[in-house]
Amino acid sequence: MNQTATISTVRLGATDESGQQPAIALNRGRSRHAADRRLRLAGLAAVGLALWFLVLLFSSLVVTGYSAFTQVTVRIEADLSSLAGKREQEIRDANWRAILRDALRGLAPDLPKRDERAFFALFTPSAHYLLRDAVLADPSMLRDGATFHIPLADTADRFAKGEIERSLPEDQRRLTDVQISHLDRLETAGRLERSFNTGLFLNSDSRFPELAGLKGAIVGSFWLLAVCFALSFPIGVAAAVWLEEFAPRSRFATLVEININNLAAVPSVVFGLLGLAVLLGVFGLPRSTPLAGGIVLALMTMPTIIIVSRAALKQVPAAIMEGALALGATKHQAILHHKLPLAMPSILTGAIIGLAQALGETAPLLLIGMNAFIAGDPGGLLDPATALPTQIYIWADSPERGFLARTAAAILVLIGFLVLMNGLAVFLRQRLAKRW
Repeated sequence: MNQTATISTVRLGATDESGQQPAIALNRGRSRHAADRRLRLAGLAAVGLALWFLVLLFSSLVVTGYSAFTQVTVRIEADLSSLAGKREQEIRDANWRAILRDALRGLAPDLPKRDERAFFALFTPSAHYLLRDAVLADPSMLRDGATFHIPLADTADRFAKGEIERSLPEDQRRLTDVQISHLDRLETAGRLERSFNTGLFLNSDSRFPELAGLKGAIVGSFWLLAVCFALSFPIGVAAAVWLEEFAPRSRFATLVEININNLAAVPSVVFGLLGLAVLLGVFGLPRSTPLAGGIVLALMTMPTIIIVSRAALKQVPAAIMEGALALGATKHQAILHHKLPLAMPSILTGAIIGLAQALGETAPLLLIGMNAFIAGDPGGLLDPATALPTQIYIWADSPERGFLARTAAAILVLIGFLVLMNGLAVFLRQRLAKRW
Protein backbone atom coordinates (compact mmCIF):
# COMPACT_ATOMS: atom_id res chain seq x y z
CA MET A 1 0.00 0.00 0.00
CA ASN A 2 2.78 2.44 0.95
CA GLN A 3 4.77 1.53 -2.17
CA THR A 4 1.75 2.20 -4.40
CA ALA A 5 1.13 5.53 -2.72
CA THR A 6 4.75 6.54 -3.20
CA ILE A 7 4.69 5.74 -6.94
CA SER A 8 1.46 7.70 -7.41
CA THR A 9 2.90 10.64 -5.51
CA VAL A 10 5.97 10.75 -7.74
CA ARG A 11 3.88 10.52 -10.94
CA LEU A 12 1.56 13.29 -9.84
CA GLY A 13 4.43 15.54 -8.81
CA ALA A 14 3.27 15.76 -5.20
CA THR A 15 5.59 16.53 -2.31
CA ASP A 16 7.17 13.87 -0.08
CA GLU A 17 7.13 13.67 3.70
CA SER A 18 9.67 16.52 4.01
CA GLY A 19 7.44 18.89 2.02
CA GLN A 20 9.70 19.02 -1.10
CA GLN A 21 8.98 17.77 -4.61
CA PRO A 22 10.96 14.64 -5.49
CA ALA A 23 14.02 15.21 -7.71
CA ILE A 24 12.82 12.83 -10.39
CA ALA A 25 9.63 14.85 -10.91
CA LEU A 26 11.57 18.10 -11.09
CA ASN A 27 13.96 16.71 -13.68
CA ARG A 28 11.12 15.42 -15.81
CA GLY A 29 9.32 18.74 -15.61
CA ARG A 30 12.44 20.68 -16.56
CA SER A 31 13.15 18.38 -19.53
CA ARG A 32 9.57 18.69 -20.80
CA HIS A 33 9.59 22.47 -20.56
CA ALA A 34 13.04 22.62 -22.19
CA ALA A 35 11.82 20.46 -25.08
CA ASP A 36 8.78 22.71 -25.45
CA ARG A 37 10.99 25.80 -25.59
CA ARG A 38 13.31 24.18 -28.15
CA LEU A 39 10.34 23.30 -30.34
CA ARG A 40 8.98 26.85 -30.20
CA LEU A 41 12.40 28.32 -30.94
CA ALA A 42 12.88 25.94 -33.88
CA GLY A 43 9.51 26.98 -35.29
CA LEU A 44 10.27 30.67 -34.86
CA ALA A 45 13.68 30.20 -36.46
CA ALA A 46 12.11 28.43 -39.46
CA VAL A 47 9.48 31.15 -39.90
CA GLY A 48 12.09 33.89 -39.50
CA LEU A 49 14.40 32.25 -42.05
CA ALA A 50 11.54 31.90 -44.54
CA LEU A 51 10.53 35.55 -44.06
CA TRP A 52 14.15 36.64 -44.44
CA PHE A 53 14.47 34.83 -47.77
CA LEU A 54 11.12 36.27 -48.89
CA VAL A 55 12.20 39.81 -48.01
CA LEU A 56 15.55 39.22 -49.71
CA LEU A 57 13.81 38.02 -52.88
CA PHE A 58 11.38 40.92 -53.10
CA SER A 59 13.96 43.53 -52.18
CA SER A 60 16.34 42.28 -54.87
CA LEU A 61 13.54 42.32 -57.46
CA VAL A 62 12.45 45.82 -56.46
CA VAL A 63 16.01 47.20 -56.41
CA THR A 64 16.74 45.67 -59.82
CA GLY A 65 13.43 46.31 -61.54
CA TYR A 66 12.07 49.60 -60.18
CA SER A 67 13.88 51.62 -62.84
CA ALA A 68 11.99 49.78 -65.59
CA PHE A 69 8.75 51.35 -64.36
CA THR A 70 10.08 54.81 -65.29
CA GLN A 71 11.45 56.14 -68.55
CA VAL A 72 13.47 59.19 -69.55
CA THR A 73 12.27 60.98 -72.69
CA VAL A 74 13.41 64.07 -74.55
CA ARG A 75 10.94 66.73 -75.66
CA ILE A 76 11.33 67.81 -79.27
CA GLU A 77 9.41 70.01 -81.72
CA ALA A 78 9.11 68.73 -85.28
CA ASP A 79 8.14 70.73 -88.35
CA LEU A 80 5.34 68.78 -90.07
CA SER A 81 4.02 71.56 -92.30
CA SER A 82 5.21 69.73 -95.41
CA LEU A 83 2.79 66.89 -94.65
CA ALA A 84 -0.31 69.05 -94.24
CA GLY A 85 -3.10 68.12 -96.63
CA LYS A 86 -1.53 64.83 -97.74
CA ARG A 87 -3.27 61.48 -97.79
CA GLU A 88 -2.67 58.83 -95.13
CA GLN A 89 -0.49 56.66 -97.36
CA GLU A 90 1.67 59.65 -98.32
CA ILE A 91 2.09 60.50 -94.63
CA ARG A 92 3.03 56.89 -93.92
CA ASP A 93 5.64 56.87 -96.70
CA ALA A 94 7.18 60.23 -95.77
CA ASN A 95 10.87 60.50 -94.87
CA TRP A 96 10.33 60.42 -91.13
CA ARG A 97 14.00 59.75 -90.43
CA ALA A 98 14.91 63.10 -92.01
CA ILE A 99 12.08 64.83 -90.11
CA LEU A 100 13.38 63.40 -86.86
CA ARG A 101 16.97 64.42 -87.54
CA ASP A 102 15.94 67.96 -88.34
CA ALA A 103 14.06 68.08 -85.04
CA LEU A 104 17.05 66.69 -83.14
CA ARG A 105 19.41 69.20 -84.77
CA GLY A 106 17.15 71.88 -83.37
CA LEU A 107 18.10 70.69 -79.88
CA ALA A 108 21.78 71.39 -80.57
CA PRO A 109 22.08 74.07 -83.30
CA ASP A 110 25.84 74.40 -82.82
CA LEU A 111 26.47 70.65 -83.05
CA PRO A 112 29.48 69.87 -85.31
CA LYS A 113 28.82 67.55 -88.22
CA ARG A 114 31.29 65.00 -86.90
CA ASP A 115 29.35 64.65 -83.60
CA GLU A 116 25.92 64.15 -85.13
CA ARG A 117 26.17 60.37 -85.24
CA ALA A 118 27.07 60.15 -81.54
CA PHE A 119 24.30 62.61 -80.72
CA PHE A 120 21.65 60.72 -82.69
CA ALA A 121 22.73 57.47 -80.97
CA LEU A 122 21.42 58.87 -77.67
CA PHE A 123 17.83 58.30 -78.84
CA THR A 124 15.99 55.09 -79.57
CA PRO A 125 16.64 53.85 -83.15
CA SER A 126 12.89 53.52 -83.70
CA ALA A 127 12.13 57.15 -82.86
CA HIS A 128 11.08 58.02 -86.42
CA TYR A 129 8.48 55.23 -86.33
CA LEU A 130 7.12 56.65 -83.08
CA LEU A 131 6.67 60.03 -84.76
CA ARG A 132 4.92 58.46 -87.73
CA ASP A 133 2.55 56.37 -85.58
CA ALA A 134 1.72 59.35 -83.36
CA VAL A 135 0.79 61.49 -86.38
CA LEU A 136 -1.27 58.72 -87.98
CA ALA A 137 -3.14 58.26 -84.69
CA ASP A 138 -3.75 62.01 -84.36
CA PRO A 139 -3.67 63.83 -87.73
CA SER A 140 -4.35 67.13 -85.95
CA MET A 141 -0.65 67.17 -85.07
CA LEU A 142 0.16 68.20 -88.66
CA ARG A 143 1.09 71.74 -87.81
CA ASP A 144 4.24 73.72 -87.13
CA GLY A 145 5.87 72.97 -83.82
CA ALA A 146 4.18 69.66 -82.99
CA THR A 147 5.65 68.37 -79.72
CA PHE A 148 6.81 64.79 -79.22
CA HIS A 149 8.45 62.89 -76.38
CA ILE A 150 11.12 60.54 -77.70
CA PRO A 151 12.60 57.84 -75.42
CA LEU A 152 16.33 57.82 -74.92
CA ALA A 153 18.29 54.79 -76.05
CA ASP A 154 18.82 52.16 -73.38
CA THR A 155 22.37 53.16 -72.42
CA ALA A 156 21.51 56.87 -72.26
CA ASP A 157 18.34 56.05 -70.34
CA ARG A 158 20.26 54.09 -67.70
CA PHE A 159 22.80 56.90 -67.41
CA ALA A 160 20.06 59.48 -66.90
CA LYS A 161 18.62 57.26 -64.15
CA GLY A 162 21.99 57.07 -62.40
CA GLU A 163 22.66 53.41 -63.18
CA ILE A 164 25.92 54.19 -65.00
CA GLU A 165 28.58 55.96 -63.00
CA ARG A 166 29.85 59.16 -64.52
CA SER A 167 33.20 58.63 -62.79
CA LEU A 168 33.98 55.44 -64.70
CA PRO A 169 36.74 55.68 -67.30
CA GLU A 170 35.43 56.19 -70.82
CA ASP A 171 36.66 52.79 -71.98
CA GLN A 172 34.58 51.09 -69.25
CA ARG A 173 31.21 52.52 -70.24
CA ARG A 174 29.26 52.57 -73.49
CA LEU A 175 28.68 56.33 -73.39
CA THR A 176 31.47 58.63 -74.48
CA ASP A 177 32.35 61.86 -72.71
CA VAL A 178 30.93 63.79 -75.67
CA GLN A 179 27.60 61.99 -75.39
CA ILE A 180 27.49 62.67 -71.63
CA SER A 181 28.06 66.35 -72.32
CA HIS A 182 25.14 66.30 -74.76
CA LEU A 183 22.90 64.74 -72.11
CA ASP A 184 24.00 67.35 -69.59
CA ARG A 185 23.06 70.15 -71.97
CA LEU A 186 19.67 68.59 -72.64
CA GLU A 187 19.02 68.26 -68.92
CA THR A 188 20.12 71.84 -68.29
CA ALA A 189 17.76 73.03 -71.03
CA GLY A 190 14.89 71.14 -69.37
CA ARG A 191 14.43 68.80 -72.32
CA LEU A 192 14.73 65.54 -70.36
CA GLU A 193 11.66 64.28 -68.51
CA ARG A 194 11.36 61.20 -66.33
CA SER A 195 7.87 59.75 -66.05
CA PHE A 196 6.01 56.49 -65.51
CA ASN A 197 6.82 54.00 -68.25
CA THR A 198 3.41 53.24 -69.74
CA GLY A 199 5.15 51.44 -72.59
CA LEU A 200 6.01 48.60 -70.22
CA PHE A 201 2.31 47.68 -70.26
CA LEU A 202 1.16 49.14 -73.61
CA ASN A 203 3.99 47.96 -75.88
CA SER A 204 4.74 44.46 -77.10
CA ASP A 205 8.19 42.93 -77.21
CA SER A 206 10.99 44.77 -79.02
CA ARG A 207 14.66 44.28 -79.84
CA PHE A 208 15.33 47.59 -78.10
CA PRO A 209 15.03 47.46 -74.29
CA GLU A 210 13.71 51.03 -74.03
CA LEU A 211 10.68 50.07 -76.16
CA ALA A 212 10.05 46.50 -74.97
CA GLY A 213 6.76 45.92 -73.15
CA LEU A 214 4.53 43.23 -71.73
CA LYS A 215 1.29 43.84 -73.61
CA GLY A 216 1.71 40.91 -75.98
CA ALA A 217 2.64 38.59 -73.11
CA ILE A 218 -0.31 39.74 -71.00
CA VAL A 219 -2.76 39.23 -73.88
CA GLY A 220 -1.19 35.83 -74.63
CA SER A 221 -1.53 34.80 -70.98
CA PHE A 222 -5.19 35.84 -71.07
CA TRP A 223 -5.88 33.60 -74.07
CA LEU A 224 -3.94 30.75 -72.46
CA LEU A 225 -5.95 30.94 -69.24
CA ALA A 226 -9.21 31.27 -71.17
CA VAL A 227 -8.54 28.02 -73.06
CA CYS A 228 -7.25 26.34 -69.90
CA PHE A 229 -10.34 27.27 -67.87
CA ALA A 230 -12.81 26.43 -70.67
CA LEU A 231 -11.40 22.89 -70.90
CA SER A 232 -10.22 22.00 -67.41
CA PHE A 233 -13.07 23.36 -65.29
CA PRO A 234 -16.14 21.62 -66.81
CA ILE A 235 -14.26 18.38 -67.50
CA GLY A 236 -12.63 18.37 -64.07
CA VAL A 237 -15.89 19.05 -62.21
CA ALA A 238 -17.78 16.43 -64.25
CA ALA A 239 -15.07 13.85 -63.57
CA ALA A 240 -15.18 14.66 -59.85
CA VAL A 241 -18.98 14.27 -59.75
CA TRP A 242 -18.79 10.92 -61.50
CA LEU A 243 -16.04 9.59 -59.25
CA GLU A 244 -17.73 10.81 -56.08
CA GLU A 245 -21.36 10.08 -56.81
CA PHE A 246 -21.77 7.56 -59.63
CA ALA A 247 -18.59 5.51 -59.97
CA PRO A 248 -18.96 1.95 -58.64
CA ARG A 249 -16.45 0.75 -56.09
CA SER A 250 -14.40 -1.31 -58.47
CA ARG A 251 -10.82 -1.80 -59.53
CA PHE A 252 -11.36 0.49 -62.49
CA ALA A 253 -12.52 3.38 -60.34
CA THR A 254 -9.64 2.80 -57.93
CA LEU A 255 -7.20 2.78 -60.85
CA VAL A 256 -8.65 6.07 -62.13
CA GLU A 257 -8.32 7.70 -58.70
CA ILE A 258 -4.71 6.56 -58.34
CA ASN A 259 -3.80 7.88 -61.79
CA ILE A 260 -5.44 11.24 -61.09
CA ASN A 261 -3.47 11.60 -57.86
CA ASN A 262 -0.28 10.64 -59.67
CA LEU A 263 -0.93 13.09 -62.52
CA ALA A 264 -1.27 15.94 -60.01
CA ALA A 265 2.35 15.29 -58.96
CA VAL A 266 3.82 14.85 -62.46
CA PRO A 267 6.38 17.57 -63.37
CA SER A 268 5.02 20.17 -65.77
CA VAL A 269 7.75 19.47 -68.33
CA VAL A 270 6.16 16.05 -68.93
CA PHE A 271 2.94 17.74 -70.03
CA GLY A 272 5.01 19.91 -72.34
CA LEU A 273 6.53 16.82 -73.92
CA LEU A 274 3.03 15.37 -74.28
CA GLY A 275 1.85 18.51 -76.04
CA LEU A 276 4.89 18.50 -78.31
CA ALA A 277 4.41 14.86 -79.30
CA VAL A 278 0.61 14.68 -79.52
CA LEU A 279 -0.84 18.15 -80.10
CA LEU A 280 1.88 19.35 -82.47
CA GLY A 281 3.15 16.05 -83.83
CA VAL A 282 -0.08 14.07 -84.26
CA PHE A 283 -2.88 16.64 -84.50
CA GLY A 284 -0.75 19.26 -86.26
CA LEU A 285 -1.68 22.27 -84.15
CA PRO A 286 0.43 25.34 -84.97
CA ARG A 287 3.36 26.04 -82.69
CA SER A 288 3.51 28.95 -80.30
CA THR A 289 -0.27 29.48 -80.23
CA PRO A 290 -2.56 30.00 -77.22
CA LEU A 291 -4.70 27.04 -78.33
CA ALA A 292 -1.87 24.52 -78.02
CA GLY A 293 -0.53 26.13 -74.86
CA GLY A 294 -3.98 26.32 -73.27
CA ILE A 295 -4.65 22.63 -73.92
CA VAL A 296 -1.32 21.68 -72.33
CA LEU A 297 -2.05 23.83 -69.28
CA ALA A 298 -5.57 22.37 -69.07
CA LEU A 299 -4.16 18.84 -68.97
CA MET A 300 -1.81 19.94 -66.20
CA THR A 301 -4.53 21.74 -64.19
CA MET A 302 -7.30 19.16 -64.56
CA PRO A 303 -6.05 16.67 -61.89
CA THR A 304 -5.88 19.48 -59.33
CA ILE A 305 -9.44 20.60 -60.11
CA ILE A 306 -10.70 17.00 -59.86
CA ILE A 307 -9.09 16.47 -56.45
CA VAL A 308 -10.34 19.81 -55.09
CA SER A 309 -13.84 19.23 -56.47
CA ARG A 310 -14.09 15.79 -54.87
CA ALA A 311 -12.99 17.22 -51.54
CA ALA A 312 -15.58 19.99 -51.84
CA LEU A 313 -18.37 17.49 -52.62
CA LYS A 314 -17.41 15.43 -49.58
CA GLN A 315 -17.76 18.48 -47.33
CA VAL A 316 -21.45 18.90 -48.18
CA PRO A 317 -23.52 17.23 -45.42
CA ALA A 318 -25.14 13.98 -46.45
CA ALA A 319 -28.45 15.18 -44.96
CA ILE A 320 -28.88 17.60 -47.89
CA MET A 321 -28.75 14.80 -50.45
CA GLU A 322 -30.94 12.58 -48.30
CA GLY A 323 -33.52 15.33 -47.83
CA ALA A 324 -33.68 16.02 -51.56
CA LEU A 325 -34.07 12.34 -52.36
CA ALA A 326 -36.73 11.96 -49.67
CA LEU A 327 -38.75 14.76 -51.28
CA GLY A 328 -38.82 12.90 -54.59
CA ALA A 329 -35.83 14.37 -56.46
CA THR A 330 -33.80 12.06 -58.62
CA LYS A 331 -30.14 11.59 -57.87
CA HIS A 332 -28.91 13.83 -60.65
CA GLN A 333 -31.41 16.53 -59.59
CA ALA A 334 -30.20 16.35 -56.01
CA ILE A 335 -26.60 16.68 -57.17
CA LEU A 336 -27.09 19.45 -59.74
CA HIS A 337 -29.62 21.52 -57.77
CA HIS A 338 -28.41 21.05 -54.19
CA LYS A 339 -25.04 19.39 -53.61
CA LEU A 340 -23.03 20.91 -56.46
CA PRO A 341 -24.14 24.54 -55.86
CA LEU A 342 -23.19 24.22 -52.19
CA ALA A 343 -19.77 22.84 -53.12
CA MET A 344 -19.18 25.41 -55.89
CA PRO A 345 -17.41 28.07 -53.73
CA SER A 346 -14.70 25.58 -52.75
CA ILE A 347 -14.53 24.28 -56.32
CA LEU A 348 -14.06 27.80 -57.71
CA THR A 349 -11.37 28.49 -55.13
CA GLY A 350 -9.45 25.39 -56.18
CA ALA A 351 -9.91 26.21 -59.86
CA ILE A 352 -8.55 29.75 -59.42
CA ILE A 353 -5.54 28.45 -57.50
CA GLY A 354 -4.96 25.89 -60.26
CA LEU A 355 -5.13 28.64 -62.90
CA ALA A 356 -2.68 30.73 -60.89
CA GLN A 357 -0.30 27.80 -60.91
CA ALA A 358 -0.78 27.42 -64.67
CA LEU A 359 -0.09 31.13 -65.17
CA GLY A 360 3.39 30.72 -63.70
CA GLU A 361 4.39 27.65 -65.69
CA THR A 362 7.22 28.03 -68.16
CA ALA A 363 8.60 24.60 -69.10
CA PRO A 364 5.55 23.24 -70.99
CA LEU A 365 5.19 26.48 -72.95
CA LEU A 366 8.85 26.47 -73.95
CA LEU A 367 8.54 22.96 -75.34
CA ILE A 368 5.68 23.93 -77.67
CA GLY A 369 7.57 26.94 -78.99
CA MET A 370 6.07 29.88 -77.09
CA ASN A 371 9.51 31.42 -76.54
CA ALA A 372 9.73 32.97 -80.02
CA PHE A 373 10.17 36.69 -80.55
CA ILE A 374 6.65 38.07 -81.13
CA ALA A 375 6.53 41.80 -81.82
CA GLY A 376 2.73 42.05 -82.04
CA ASP A 377 -0.31 41.19 -79.97
CA PRO A 378 -2.10 37.87 -80.59
CA GLY A 379 -5.49 38.49 -82.10
CA GLY A 380 -6.88 35.01 -81.50
CA LEU A 381 -6.23 31.45 -80.42
CA LEU A 382 -4.26 30.54 -83.55
CA ASP A 383 -1.98 33.60 -83.66
CA PRO A 384 1.64 33.28 -82.47
CA ALA A 385 1.94 34.49 -78.89
CA THR A 386 4.05 34.50 -75.78
CA ALA A 387 3.07 34.45 -72.11
CA LEU A 388 4.40 36.25 -69.06
CA PRO A 389 6.67 33.37 -67.91
CA THR A 390 8.14 32.84 -71.38
CA GLN A 391 8.59 36.59 -71.87
CA ILE A 392 10.59 36.65 -68.64
CA TYR A 393 12.68 33.76 -69.97
CA ILE A 394 13.32 35.57 -73.26
CA TRP A 395 14.40 38.79 -71.55
CA ALA A 396 16.54 36.98 -68.98
CA ASP A 397 18.38 35.23 -71.83
CA SER A 398 19.05 38.50 -73.69
CA PRO A 399 22.62 39.84 -73.67
CA GLU A 400 21.39 43.45 -73.57
CA ARG A 401 21.98 45.00 -70.17
CA GLY A 402 18.76 46.97 -70.34
CA PHE A 403 16.64 43.82 -70.26
CA LEU A 404 17.89 43.01 -66.74
CA ALA A 405 15.65 45.64 -65.15
CA ARG A 406 12.74 44.70 -67.40
CA THR A 407 13.12 41.04 -66.42
CA ALA A 408 12.83 41.93 -62.73
CA ALA A 409 9.89 44.24 -63.48
CA ALA A 410 8.13 41.48 -65.43
CA ILE A 411 8.63 39.10 -62.49
CA LEU A 412 7.03 41.67 -60.19
CA VAL A 413 4.09 42.00 -62.60
CA LEU A 414 3.69 38.21 -62.71
CA ILE A 415 3.81 37.99 -58.91
CA GLY A 416 1.21 40.75 -58.78
CA PHE A 417 -1.14 38.73 -61.01
CA LEU A 418 -0.58 35.61 -58.89
CA VAL A 419 -1.30 37.50 -55.67
CA LEU A 420 -4.42 39.00 -57.26
CA MET A 421 -5.72 35.58 -58.34
CA ASN A 422 -5.03 34.03 -54.93
CA GLY A 423 -6.71 37.00 -53.27
CA LEU A 424 -9.73 36.49 -55.53
CA ALA A 425 -9.83 32.83 -54.48
CA VAL A 426 -9.80 33.78 -50.78
CA PHE A 427 -12.50 36.42 -51.37
CA LEU A 428 -14.79 33.98 -53.17
CA ARG A 429 -14.19 31.39 -50.50
CA GLN A 430 -15.20 33.74 -47.71
CA ARG A 431 -18.03 35.45 -49.61
CA LEU A 432 -19.74 32.39 -51.07
CA ALA A 433 -18.98 29.76 -48.45
CA LYS A 434 -22.05 28.21 -46.83
CA ARG A 435 -22.37 27.58 -43.11
CA TRP A 436 -24.18 24.52 -41.86
